[in-house]
Amino acid sequence: MAAEWIDLLDPTLDEVRAKAPRELEETALELLTAEPAHEDEPRPTLQGHGDYVFGVFLVAVAIPDEDHVYYQEIGVVITHDTLLTVRKTPPGGRPPYDPSAVRAVVRPDDPAGMIAYRIVDDLAERYLDLVDDVDAEIDELEDKVEDQPAGLTRMRISDLRHDLLHIRRTLAPMRDAVRRIVMNAVEVEEGPEVFPQEVEVAFNAAYDKLMRALDGLEFSRDLLASVRDYSQAKVANDQNEVMKRLTVVASLLLLPTFIVGLYGQNFKYIPELRWHWGYAYVWGVIVLTTLAQLAWFKKKNWF
Repeated sequence: MAAEWIDLLDPTLDEVRAKAPRELEETALELLTAEPAHEDEPRPTLQGHGDYVFGVFLVAVAIPDEDHVYYQEIGVVITHDTLLTVRKTPPGGRPPYDPSAVRAVVRPDDPAGMIAYRIVDDLAERYLDLVDDVDAEIDELEDKVEDQPAGLTRMRISDLRHDLLHIRRTLAPMRDAVRRIVMNAVEVEEGPEVFPQEVEVAFNAAYDKLMRALDGLEFSRDLLASVRDYSQAKVANDQNEVMKRLTVVASLLLLPTFIVGLYGQNFKYIPELRWHWGYAYVWGVIVLTTLAQLAWFKKKNWF
């Protein structure tokens, strides 16, 4: 039997009550209409309430040009013949979730549970695309390690690490919620079944995509860790190069200092002191020894 799909964008409490397929519990109404406490809150969930299923889903969206990740929230209320979706505009005026791609593939005879699957499957696809975008950001950062300042690299690594942690905080509960459907753990106590067998089987595909996204996220964390190690190694290598140059400078000054100190001793009978060419001789020794050191350091590629 074909289901009715009711889609609301930033509705008020009264609008949700008027459009909901049945009377909802206060906790569900609060989650559907409340402003998110944080950009990745509330946590995704899916649970049965009497004769309907209530859920909240989040999808992370990357903006590569701004090096920013924001979250789109979608609340759902599912009965056997009606699907209510409540979309919220993210903070900062970011675009909300666009269900047009899902509407294009919904069939006229799809039940409410199948439409919910198509939404979840679209969110899973978006998470897979997000992981690809994050990997591209990490690759770009790795390419810049050699050229950009170390402080900027550290800051970008920190931002990406926090983004990965926040994405995981939404992706893992999404996976768990879908797994409950696959394991037939989301049931209604009254009325016809919301997720019949064919819908549960379809949710397996979305569950598999979410698992792949989580695995990809773990790989992204490993990539980011390797970039961090690479950056730290570069910093250490740069410090070694600085120390090497300082050592060369100190070595070049050491022998002239010794020579000057030697002839600056307060002794009366130093042969070169009364020699007409003594001053030029000392300068010649200093210049020759300095050039010899420079040639040796150059041969060792120390500068």
